Amino acid sequence: MPEVKVTPKDFFMQLGAVVGLYVSAVSLLQLLFQVINYAFPDALDYYVDPYSAGVRWSIAMLLIMFPAYLLLQWAIERDVRVQPLKKQLWIRRWLSYLTLFVAGLTIAIDLVVLVNSFLGGEISSRFLLKVVAVLIVAGGVFGYYIYDLRREAGAKVKGLRTFATASLVFVLTSLVGGFLVMGSPTTARSMRFDDQRINDLSVIQSQVVYYWQRTQKLPENLEALKDPLTGFVVPTDPQTNAPYEYETTGTLAFKLCATFTLPSDASFSKATRATPYPAMPYGAIDANENWKHVAGKTCFDRTIDPKLNALPTKY
Repeated sequence: MPEVKVTPKDFFMQLGAVVGLYVSAVSLLQLLFQVINYAFPDALDYYVDPYSAGVRWSIAMLLIMFPAYLLLQWAIERDVRVQPLKKQLWIRRWLSYLTLFVAGLTIAIDLVVLVNSFLGGEISSRFLLKVVAVLIVAGGVFGYYIYDLRREAGAKVKGLRTFATASLVFVLTSLVGGFLVMGSPTTARSMRFDDQRINDLSVIQSQVVYYWQRTQKLPENLEALKDPLTGFVVPTDPQTNAPYEYETTGTLAFKLCATFTLPSDASFSKATRATPYPAMPYGAIDANENWKHVAGKTCFDRTIDPKLNALPTKY
């Protein structure tokens, strides 16, 4: 059997296809995990990414890398049909067996984790769905490469088309789930504006506390917070540039108001505090519960605790 040399084109096409496969598989699993986490929230998760950054990255990678993988595989199969001996290229066989090893190892580890969790009594719907997702993705890759290694060069590509169609449908379905979790780009932008409003109110709150620490009284308005020495300038609404609302409601109480585009996600907080609680410097209170809001104008009542916010005693 004459030996077929590996050309630079063959090398990089084979390498590119495997890289595209690995990136697509990892991104698909990350996307599925995020969708499962969203559908089956864990009561012990005290933080949920409000912008679905993991979902965005997974979708972006899949939208680019998966079509690239399919395109490279199509080009490789076209070359094999023209030159059947290219199916025996060492780079192709090495990468195929490497992929089989990785997929098989992933399945084995997945099953070990499943059995270990079952023995520890930690089985849940969320966990089982993630195990099934890994088995489907890794099993699909393993089955395809077993088929590819066993089939004869120049054989009908019906099996390849079936794999491509099934994987495309599965990926598209996962992408739809990802978009449902993430929302539209317009929604994501609105969430970022709302987050900036929360950050601004947090800064203003801390400045009010610092003002009280220095003067033992609350500022009459936000203009009183301007400090030429530190260069502090009171922030305004990032979208409309309108000033935030501030009002004193007592000797040690005040409220801050802003107009939000969207309601804060209910999953951000584990409890709702109905009464005012001590105002603290920026970052000292859990932001998820501290700034829960509805769409539209929302006011946050704050009360300064003299003991909690007193300046340290000088020795």
